[in-house]
Amino acid sequence: MIVDIIQGVGGIVISLINVYIWVIIIAALLSFVNPDPYNPIVQFLYRVTEPAYAFVRRFMPTTMNGLDFAPLIIIIGLQVIMVILSSLLRAI
Repeated sequence: MIVDIIQGVGGIVISLINVYIWVIIIAALLSFVNPDPYNPIVQFLYRVTEPAYAFVRRFMPTTMNGLDFAPLIIIIGLQVIMVILSSLLRAI
């Protein structure tokens, strides 16, 4: 019974990570078109993604030739976490 609960919570965590990856992708694509900063959706996306960007930027330079690679680094890190978590859940 506890194994089922752990697997259920793990599945929810993996789903939340997947949703956050899509939020990062959408925010990164919006940065190319210069959206209205007063739009509530744009403000939400920036509020949700900017702490993760700031965390990555604190440890390494992410800007090269005008492109910010922080979203890519975060997505790769989250994918690694998803693979590790799913393999741990399968091992239970």
